[in-house]
Amino acid sequence: MSAVDKCLFCDIANKTIPAEIIYETKNVIAFHDINPEAPLHCLIIPKMHIATINELDAKNSFVVAYLYEAAAEIADKYNVAKEGYRVVMNCNKDAGQTVFHLHLHLLAGRKLSWPPG
Repeated sequence: MSAVDKCLFCDIANKTIPAEIIYETKNVIAFHDINPEAPLHCLIIPKMHIATINELDAKNSFVVAYLYEAAAEIADKYNVAKEGYRVVMNCNKDAGQTVFHLHLHLLAGRKLSWPPG
């Protein structure tokens, strides 16, 4: 069984595992985080499996634009674009990545401090 076969986010993107989906296009899907750190905390993932930022290259890096376009649309949809929101992408274990499928966290709905931990 490959890493893709065991990927939680691939299962969500393929809708074999349920999630509270809030946004979807041909290339991207977004859903609420199960452990939210802000009133709005969603995960935005490409439907294409890419484990980490380190796997981005000229053949697949276009997905990053789709993720950020989705973030802007979600922020607008949830009326947080004007006040502000944060998008975060962790890379590997020491940075806090727990699911090895490229994803953005979008956090909004409260004042966010800096630096984050």
